[in-house]
Amino acid sequence: MNHRDFSRDFSLENKTAVITGASSGIGLSIARMYAEKGANIVVYDLNPSNELEHFVTGLNRKYLFVKGDISNVNEHAQSVEGIINRTGKVDILVNCAGVGLIDDAENISEEMWDKTMNVNIKGLFFFTQQVGRSMIKNGGGKIISIASQAGIVALDQHIAYGVAKAGIIYMTKLLGYEWGGFNIQTNAVSPTIVLTPLGERVWDNEKGDRFKKQIPTGRFAYPEEVAACAVFLASDGAAMINGENLVIDGGYTIQ
Repeated sequence: MNHRDFSRDFSLENKTAVITGASSGIGLSIARMYAEKGANIVVYDLNPSNELEHFVTGLNRKYLFVKGDISNVNEHAQSVEGIINRTGKVDILVNCAGVGLIDDAENISEEMWDKTMNVNIKGLFFFTQQVGRSMIKNGGGKIISIASQAGIVALDQHIAYGVAKAGIIYMTKLLGYEWGGFNIQTNAVSPTIVLTPLGERVWDNEKGDRFKKQIPTGRFAYPEEVAACAVFLASDGAAMINGENLVIDGGYTIQ
């Protein structure tokens, strides 16, 4: 049996990573950590991040911003073609763009439902389809989608969000099954509440304190913890992990 030096497999050196929603929140942390591990970064988002651009280029990595709305399926083909023309190929796709609109099941509007689905699952899938086609042609790649614990267990006021995130988890399984033979590993990450600036504003209160009491570890996640898992799944060391959903919730969904 040949024993590989797996310590080398966790580098992302000279890989091209496309990250949707990378200008803020979890996506920003993933982009920063990918750059630290050697990847060149392509941001697909509504607005650029000067902070991220300076960070990536400061590490002598390539940075490209592509303005796009993930919910506008009609622009995906042109956007992905433009990315490939500029970078040569896409090695890693991270689906991080999303919206978190919540309301009671009896009150949620059709507009809120449609926006949640168009961004969190429809737009995500058809963008992935375009990138996946290029990965099939180019010999493989890694696809990581940010789902949620809300896609695993029922949470109050999360009817649309939970359905969309559950869809991402199942989509991950189906793509892992269909595209695994093309050397494409497709996986999802499902975090609990993450202490991004938005997460801190929403959950730094009594409601957050009550929620944390239900988590065995007694706290919420940091963006860097989600990013670390995304680094692992994007690395060669995770080549045999396919169609899985990595849960980062401190044990909230154990029962």
